[in-house]
Amino acid sequence: MQCKVRWTGGAGMSFLAETGSGHAVVMDGAPEGGGNNLAPRPMEMVLLGAGGCTAYDVVLILRKSGQPISGCEVRLESERAETDPKVFTKIHLHFLVSGTGLKPNLVEHAIRRSKEKYCSATAMLASTAEITTSWEILTT
Repeated sequence: MQCKVRWTGGAGMSFLAETGSGHAVVMDGAPEGGGNNLAPRPMEMVLLGAGGCTAYDVVLILRKSGQPISGCEVRLESERAETDPKVFTKIHLHFLVSGTGLKPNLVEHAIRRSKEKYCSATAMLASTAEITTSWEILTT
């Protein structure tokens, strides 16, 4: 896997990230750090990546289990260290899984398997952060 991140120059703190799969994402800093608040912060992107990684796992596991999943949303809340490096110290993932007739034990199993085995992003973040989960099923 490869990517590159390039500062866009000028007086701001915007960066253009290009992935090996051919996609681009803009990141920007907070105004107090010289940014213009025009895009997500780099650490927000890390948190988004963790949410996307675990949501991917949960959807895939539930589909393979034959569950009628129609939606999956992960709401993430985090805390960071007060001193540099300001790593994540706590991350809570709340899953909202949608579908008609979803089996709660299989939803719980999918979330647990993502956390314990499959999600590379949360596995890396777990070295500095306490990661907790909760979930609910929304009937569609």
